[in-house]
Amino acid sequence: ASISFQCRPRRACEKDNPLETPLLTEADIRHRIGMELQRATTDRHHEWRTPVLATVGADHAPQARTVVLRQVDTPVSALQIFTDRRSPKVAELAASPHATLVFWSTRLSWQLRVRTRAAVQHSGPEVDAAWARISQSAAAGDYLSAHAPGAALTLATSKSTAGKDELPAHHLALITLQVLDMDWLELARSGHRRAVFSAEQWEWRGP
Repeated sequence: ASISFQCRPRRACEKDNPLETPLLTEADIRHRIGMELQRATTDRHHEWRTPVLATVGADHAPQARTVVLRQVDTPVSALQIFTDRRSPKVAELAASPHATLVFWSTRLSWQLRVRTRAAVQHSGPEVDAAWARISQSAAAGDYLSAHAPGAALTLATSKSTAGKDELPAHHLALITLQVLDMDWLELARSGHRRAVFSAEQWEWRGP
């Protein structure tokens, strides 16, 4: 169960920030990061639900876009997002699987950067299970479009050409991001803190 953070000096409570007990140890911080990431997969209002995913584009320039966090392993060793298999980021990750997720929370005053190695699943039991869930929701249409993400549209092609009785194949793909390391930054009036860590290592850094 979480413990409410009790602000002592009045000025420390000026910002409405529902933090729990102050994080003092490596174990505290690791646990809290994992807890917030897990919450983000189920709480649509959690600020970490929609991180920015950065990849290397086909032209070797950086590409970044907002994605939705779908699943988190416990302990945090992998994160999962969904995409359209025709999306440019799928080709980008096939060419260069290194990707970074950037999370920001105003409520926590935390930034989390997660360096990962990505793998894309286009088919299989896990994809089938994910589609079985999504197909019953409003999000199903995101993966049924006749037009690939980023494709140029004209007035004629922007209208759906699928018949009402047709059941188009879905284009859902799963991207699993194996965590290599995390860079955690906390902004605070009492002093900023930053740490970089992996599964086995931990190091404090200048903020």
